[in-house]
Amino acid sequence: MKKNYPLLEKKINIKFNNKTILLLSLTHKSVNTHGNNEKLEFLGDRVLALVISQHLFNLYPNESEGTLDKKFASLVNRKTCLKISKNLELDKFLILGNAYNKKKIVEDKILSDACEALIGGIYLDSGYQAAEKFILNLWSKEIKKSVFTVIDAKTKLQEYSLKLYKKLPTYKILSFKGPQHNPQYKVAVKLQASKSFFGIGNSKKNAEHDAAKKILKSLKIN
Repeated sequence: MKKNYPLLEKKINIKFNNKTILLLSLTHKSVNTHGNNEKLEFLGDRVLALVISQHLFNLYPNESEGTLDKKFASLVNRKTCLKISKNLELDKFLILGNAYNKKKIVEDKILSDACEALIGGIYLDSGYQAAEKFILNLWSKEIKKSVFTVIDAKTKLQEYSLKLYKKLPTYKILSFKGPQHNPQYKVAVKLQASKSFFGIGNSKKNAEHDAAKKILKSLKIN
């Protein structure tokens, strides 16, 4: 079936100067082990990272590095790239080998990789500003969701301790009891200049979170 690349250009609102770059960005390695989109994917991954990190830096000037890092990770991961690919219906435009053409559904990894390769192609063909515009337009909904990023108690306490004392909080397992299917951990946590606070949970991690919540509450940190 002939692929309608002008339709894809219309979808992304970008007209490629060099159509070879567009085609290369959509060519899977199953077609050609050398002339495929892997290097453009490598490039696109870096361009995406720069655009998103710069945008988050400007959008959230008062957020900590740890919070920005979590927002960033949620925006540049494979799951988000896959979602963008599906929104663009990139599966209709990919150039795949015969083995893949016989399949009715394109693998998720191929789709997410193609999204990054397309970004790399746009950057190579039209420059940074075009790639930035493309990314911020298609990622706009995901970026809006990032404002609701929830920081767990343990991470919040870690950031507080590093900022104030340049040291991580100290956790210590005090006891472990109960059957294997329903254990109970008791954990203590303290900062450099604090008393110990205790947490209980059915795993070490949950007990640490419980202890962190208690020390944050005593510090009146929401």
